[in-house]
Amino acid sequence: MSAMAAEPAVTAASLHCINCGGPIQLKGFAHTLTAICPSCGSILDTSTPLLRIVQAGQTRQQIHPSVPLGSRGKFDGHEWEVIGFQIRTMTADGVRYDWAEYVLFNPYRGFRYLTEYDGHWNVVRTESRLPVLQGRRARLDNVSFRLFQTGQAHTSYVMGEFPWRVQLDEQVYFSDYVSPPEILSAEQTANDSEITWSRGRYVPGKEIWKAFHLKGSPPPARGIYANQPSPSAHKLGSIWKMYGLLLVALAALALFVRIARPGTEVFRGSYSFNPRSKAEASFVTPPFSIQGRDENVKIEMATDLDNAWAYFDLALIKVDDGHAYLAGREVSYYHGHDSDGNWSEGKAHNSVRLASVPAGRYYLRVEPQMDNNANTPVMNYTVTVRRGVVIWSYFLFAVIFLSIPPLLTTWRRYSFERARWQESDYSGFPGVKATA
Repeated sequence: MSAMAAEPAVTAASLHCINCGGPIQLKGFAHTLTAICPSCGSILDTSTPLLRIVQAGQTRQQIHPSVPLGSRGKFDGHEWEVIGFQIRTMTADGVRYDWAEYVLFNPYRGFRYLTEYDGHWNVVRTESRLPVLQGRRARLDNVSFRLFQTGQAHTSYVMGEFPWRVQLDEQVYFSDYVSPPEILSAEQTANDSEITWSRGRYVPGKEIWKAFHLKGSPPPARGIYANQPSPSAHKLGSIWKMYGLLLVALAALALFVRIARPGTEVFRGSYSFNPRSKAEASFVTPPFSIQGRDENVKIEMATDLDNAWAYFDLALIKVDDGHAYLAGREVSYYHGHDSDGNWSEGKAHNSVRLASVPAGRYYLRVEPQMDNNANTPVMNYTVTVRRGVVIWSYFLFAVIFLSIPPLLTTWRRYSFERARWQESDYSGFPGVKATA
C-alpha cells in the first residue's frame, strides 16, 4: 500500500473573489497566503477571513504551464499537486530571461517546488538550515557548492495559489551555488531582510512527464544548465579505475613475457674497423643456426664510438638457398660542453629487427662505414644476433589504445564543464573569462 493510500482524503476550501465573485478553491488551506482569481486575475490576500485585493486583475496572457494546475505527480514516494505557477524574469546585458516556477503541495508533507528553464527541470525544497559561507563557496551536509551567479529578478506572471504573499513585479535578489546535480539558492525580496534558502535537484524532463503522467514528450533541453550533471561524470572515475587495472595487468604480462622470452642468442662476434685501411670493409660471419618456428630476429651493434658516427649495411643470408634479409642502421654518439653545461646526443649502440625469420642455417654479411674522426681512429664493435625477442612496441601500442577511452571521457567532461561555466558570473574555469 502506498504512502498516499494510507492518508485520508482532504477536500479543498471554497471562496469567492471579492472583485468578480468568481469561485476560488484553495488547495493549500491555511498555508495559502495568496491566491489568483482564475476569472479576473486579481491577486488576493487569503490570510484574513475577508479576502483582500492585493493587486487588481493582471493582464490575461495566454500562458499555459507545461504542467497544468491540478496535475498530480509522485516524487520521493509521495504525491504532490500543482497548485501555483509563476514566471520570473531577469535582464542581463540587454537580454531577457524567463523561467517558470511551480508550487507543489501535499497536505501531509508540505510544499515542494519545480523550476524550469529552457527544458531544464529542478525539484526544489526550502532549507531551514543555513549553509556555511566561505568566499564563493557554500557548504551544507558536507557538500561544497560553488557560486555560479547572482542577480535580480521580478515576478512577471502568476496563477494559482502560493504560501507567501506574491505580487506582480516583486523584486527578488538571488544567488545560486551549484554542485551538480544539486543547486543551492538564496533569495531575498526588496522589502524583506530575511534570506530564504532552497535546495534543488536536477531532474530530466522525461522524469517530470512520467511523474505527472503528461502526454507527449517534454520540450528538449537547450544548452547546459547551471547544475545539470555531466553525462560522463559518473563514468569518469570507473573508467580511470579500469584503465589503471588494465595497465597493471599489462605490466604484469610484459614482465612475464620478458622473463619467459628473454631472446635466444644465436651468434655473437667482436670486430674492429679502421676507416683508413684499404682492405675490404665487408665480411661474413661463420654460419649459425636459428631453430624453432618462424620468429623475429634482432641484430644488435655495440660500439666504442666517441664523437663519431658509423653505418652498418647488414644482410642475414640463408645458407641453403641464399635468400637474404637486408637491413641497415646508423650508430652515432656525440658529447661536449658549452655555456649551458654538458650535453650529449645519440648512443654508441643500435639494433635492427627482422620479422618472421624461418628456421635454418644462416650467416651475416656486415659492411661497416665510418667517418674519419681522430677521436675514434679505430672502431671496436660487437655484433649479436638474437631470436624471439620481446617486441615492446606492441605493449606501447596497447597502452596508447587503452588510454583512448579515459582521455576521451575526460575531454568530454572538460568541454561540458567549460560550456557550463561560460554562463557563470564567477567562472574561474580555465579559458573562460568571468563576467563579474
